[in-house]
Amino acid sequence: MILTELLPKLQELPRADKLRAIEFLALELAKEEEAAQQKPTFASVTLYNSFEAAHTLAKLLEEDKRANNV
Repeated sequence: MILTELLPKLQELPRADKLRAIEFLALELAKEEEAAQQKPTFASVTLYNSFEAAHTLAKLLEEDKRANNV
């Protein structure tokens, strides 16, 4: 249903139903606003028992030392 069809239907509603519609729309907008303001969260990453990653990092550091004559 498009808005031009919806508005006349809303005008026909009793006052109490109009207030419920306003409350519903306000809550929907608040939910959307809250969702838009939330920052993305990332899963916690642990490096415990990450021997392959440690080996790769050590190798890269050693290559960097050689390249920079440190």
